[in-house]
Amino acid sequence: MYQETIMGGVGGQGIMVIGNLLAQAAFMEGFNVTYLPIYGVEKRGGHADCTVVISSEEIGSPIVGSPQSCIIMSRPSLAKYAPRIKPQGFLLLNSSLVDTREVRRNDLDILAVPAVEIAQSLGNERLGNMVVIGAFVEKTKVVSLDSLIGALSKTFEERYHRLLPANAAAIRKGADHARNSVPQ
Repeated sequence: MYQETIMGGVGGQGIMVIGNLLAQAAFMEGFNVTYLPIYGVEKRGGHADCTVVISSEEIGSPIVGSPQSCIIMSRPSLAKYAPRIKPQGFLLLNSSLVDTREVRRNDLDILAVPAVEIAQSLGNERLGNMVVIGAFVEKTKVVSLDSLIGALSKTFEERYHRLLPANAAAIRKGADHARNSVPQ
């Protein structure tokens, strides 16, 4: 198994958290993993990207030129990363902020996830990143949903563990959305 994913958005959207969460879940399942965060100097609003490589073999480099999949949470990230996805790759869009009509490729499997609206239905707009990673894992099966939810307690500091049930619910809601979505 080998999976390269780039996640892109802006600071404050929780990109680093979901990248770290995915890497932790893969590690818990016994895979080799690299996680490489890339962010601007701004505290909020600047670019925030990360790459996660998951493999059953040794990983030569955390640098990803043409990923198999992308999670895109902002328009600038769409412009930056969509052209780089391998043909027949997978693109997950936060359709609350990025319209699928902005994708200029017809060779990708696209999943539109209205992350903000789904998170709002759960009572907390800040859970959009968890909705997205739940949908991604359900669609790609790169790790199990149980491993992803199990990794929450290893990813979040103990002082935030009171938030784990809400994050798990958002992950499940994102997975439900992916299961029930019509391919684009």
